[in-house]
Amino acid sequence: MSDLALPTKRDEDWRYADFEALERLAPDDFGQWRDIAVPAGETCRECFVLDGSDADLRRVRVTVGEGGRCELFAVNAGGDYSRFEADVTLARGAHFEFGGVTIGGGETTREFVTRLNHAEPDATSAQVIRAVHWDRATGNFLGRIEVARDAQKTDAAQDFKALLLNKGAAANAKPELEIFADDVKCAHGAAIGQMDEAARFYMAARGLPPEVARKLLVRAFLADAFVALEDEAEQERMLETALSVLGEAV
Repeated sequence: MSDLALPTKRDEDWRYADFEALERLAPDDFGQWRDIAVPAGETCRECFVLDGSDADLRRVRVTVGEGGRCELFAVNAGGDYSRFEADVTLARGAHFEFGGVTIGGGETTREFVTRLNHAEPDATSAQVIRAVHWDRATGNFLGRIEVARDAQKTDAAQDFKALLLNKGAAANAKPELEIFADDVKCAHGAAIGQMDEAARFYMAARGLPPEVARKLLVRAFLADAFVALEDEAEQERMLETALSVLGEAV
């Protein structure tokens, strides 16, 4: 693996990574990609849960054929450092959907990195990422959208929101758009903040105990990431998996 380029702090896609944790990974791990090919007109849906106790790196390379659809959903609640990375190429009229949650406390770093190549016209994509962190934990989202010159009628959106439960926690967002076509609709949004105290007060005034009110607010916040997951049982499983990490944090 002498020709494998390992990440450094100069690499923009790794700018927020925990390099001390990365040292525990074998060099081969950085070159391992799982390929997902969605044939023209077909649909693929996969759900991922990162919940290991050590550094965890998952990388998928996705190609979606003409008129195809790929849906990926993920809960990132891994060890000291966990990263889910998706590199996606969309053909004409294809769609990519991504819903992800990073959640955790301690001194962990959990991140999503996505790169979307809208290579042909009429393709669409939507990404919804929610982060909930406490103690000194960090949640990151680095999302890049590239629209080729001939990829007219592209419609691409990213939405990242982070909820920090105390002052020591952090979140980072790095959305990027590189657009060479002129008839496109591309948008991204990022917001980082604390729990809505007005909502907590409203719920408490109606008799809900504070700890119940907080958990309900966190649940509603995280649920946004899985709205597009039409399988209700799987949607509930992913949401409960994320919420199980909270423990006594709220």
